[in-house]
Amino acid sequence: MVLTPCGLRYLGRTFPCTIGRGGISSEKREGDGATPVGMLRVTGLFYRADRMPLPAPWATPIGPRDLWSDASEDPAYNTHVTAPYAPSHENLRRADPLYDLILTTDWNWLNATPGAGSAIFLHQWRRRAYPTEGCIAFARPHIRWIAQRAAPGTRIIVR
Repeated sequence: MVLTPCGLRYLGRTFPCTIGRGGISSEKREGDGATPVGMLRVTGLFYRADRMPLPAPWATPIGPRDLWSDASEDPAYNTHVTAPYAPSHENLRRADPLYDLILTTDWNWLNATPGAGSAIFLHQWRRRAYPTEGCIAFARPHIRWIAQRAAPGTRIIVR
């Protein structure tokens, strides 16, 4: 996958997408809203089993206790955690459809640097041209198409 000015190019197709409200940055920091420059790799696939069929054999259903830590001072920073979890976090099971399907990446992972940014996901967008908090977002049919074909280790190049 390669992020281009026209969208994300993958397997001969280009998908319109949105990026972080902070644009693309080589100086990514927690909370800056930027999409980081670099080569990311797909590390996981989560989905809402109550809202869609299994997207790929290696996908993990999102449960009501699934969270993602964005607490840079916590040892679990930038990892999947489960409730109860007191430090700052994002709920993966949302009322809206944004996280019905999530491809996680290795941005600032496995050994996270505090404050260097967390949770760079590929997920569904709110609407076309509506920025994310740093993730890369797509129309629902497009993220589903990508998820059905991506595998752990798939590269995402952001220039």
